[in-house]
Amino acid sequence: QVQLVESGGGLVQPGGSLRLSCAASGSIISINNMAWYRQAPGKERELVARITVSGHTNYADSVKDRFTISRDSAKNTVNLTMNSLKPEDTAVYYCNAEGVLSKWSFKDYWGQGTQVTVSS
Repeated sequence: QVQLVESGGGLVQPGGSLRLSCAASGSIISINNMAWYRQAPGKERELVARITVSGHTNYADSVKDRFTISRDSAKNTVNLTMNSLKPEDTAVYYCNAEGVLSKWSFKDYWGQGTQVTVSS
């Protein structure tokens, strides 16, 4: 079985920074894309940033120039560095691994989510 474990959420003041980390474990052979999504109260889950196996990235317009996604494919980890945080960034952030080839399957996986709260 494959598991994604996130860390790094918390409470930060507007203008501050946080770094989220996600580690995938299990009998993983390869992972195509890795991404971060977020879901604010009363809103649908939305894509924040995605990084492909070749390192190509794309971001939601609302976080461009503030957030940076990176991955270590050898370690099956993905990070999200968030700068200049705003109250509207408050949400539960979810790690996503797309196209995970393991010993038994080929499917997508989600982490359990980590809360990010931006407030003074």
